[in-house]
Amino acid sequence: MIPESTSSALWTKSFILLTLCNLCIYMNIQMITPSLPAYVAGTLGGGGMTVSLVISLFALSAIVTRLFTAAAFKRFGLRTILFGGLIIFAISTAGYAAVATLGLLLVIRIVYGIGFGFAGTAFGTLVSQVIPVRRMGEGMGYFGLSTSLSMSLAPVIGLWLLNGYGFHRLILVSSALAALVFVFAAWIKPSEASHKEERPVSAAAAAQAPERMAWFDPGAMFPCLLSLLLSVTYGGLISFIALFGKETNLGNVGWFFLFNAMMVLVVRPFSGKLFDRKGHAAVLPAGAVFTGLGLVLLSYTGGMVMLLLSALCYGVGYGMLQPSLQAWTIQRSKPGRRAAATGLFYNSIDLGIAIGSFLLGYVSTVTGYAGMYRWSASAMVLFIALYAAYLLLSRKSASAPAVDRI
Repeated sequence: MIPESTSSALWTKSFILLTLCNLCIYMNIQMITPSLPAYVAGTLGGGGMTVSLVISLFALSAIVTRLFTAAAFKRFGLRTILFGGLIIFAISTAGYAAVATLGLLLVIRIVYGIGFGFAGTAFGTLVSQVIPVRRMGEGMGYFGLSTSLSMSLAPVIGLWLLNGYGFHRLILVSSALAALVFVFAAWIKPSEASHKEERPVSAAAAAQAPERMAWFDPGAMFPCLLSLLLSVTYGGLISFIALFGKETNLGNVGWFFLFNAMMVLVVRPFSGKLFDRKGHAAVLPAGAVFTGLGLVLLSYTGGMVMLLLSALCYGVGYGMLQPSLQAWTIQRSKPGRRAAATGLFYNSIDLGIAIGSFLLGYVSTVTGYAGMYRWSASAMVLFIALYAAYLLLSRKSASAPAVDRI
């Protein structure tokens, strides 16, 4: 659809449009997701574990869908899968307005995850092709900024719409965002020189030469594991911070996401360039420390000042880690395997959120939400330990210098 970039230009039309598409999709998701716990508890009468199930089903359905995306791109073409996924995503978004029972909501969440799994992976694959290879860290930093901004700003907007105008108005705005993605995606013109990964093939050819584990890329495994640990902490934030606010009598915990977004805005461009120049060792350890510190400060929050300080620290850490891990994932994969690597990376995010929602939800029943966030910070301790072990083993290997930088 879009050929591998051979120029050094980053801010091309395709890159800008893909970033806008990504922003709208994640704004849609992150406006709806943090609002669902209150809707499930208040309107549908669900409890804490029901909230975890509602949050996790979306992530799990997206994960399963991505297992088939690389093969689907080869079989039907990336453009077909992209717009098919967008149609499913938009219809299921509007379907939230018809939800009257918990069972129907669970079905909508599954379909919603399927649409996102196809469309989100397609956009991530395309952007990895239009970013110049030598500017992958910087490019993924800016592209990922659209994700982090939505994850930071959209919850504030979503909760404001829910509390001020009701659930149906929230879904109306979210549906408008889904429709806007179609407009931006339609402006991305296909190229005559399609990458072989995105070219559709016949059913006979696919049957004659099946690709085993088309969704799997070994080179992407380690950065995706680290991404999973980071996402566990975000799962605890997106699922339970509103309930944590009630536990600690904080007026509006949505400010956490706003100040988190401010730091992501500041940090992302610099961390991407630092990754390109110095490698992942210059970014990942510091990012993990700031993320863990933000969670520890949050666990001791008793007022707005401490809440905002924790948000700033978490924003610095997340802004450093997420784009660097995505760029590292892409760099460690072969050009013909980028759809698989991209799908694996996004799966690590969704699986981490699902694990965080379930596991930390259980922990909160024992320790309370403050204690839960202290346990959440242990994910970053494990992050640092695994990364230190990776560096140690890499230095003992004869091929460590080449592997370590790519």
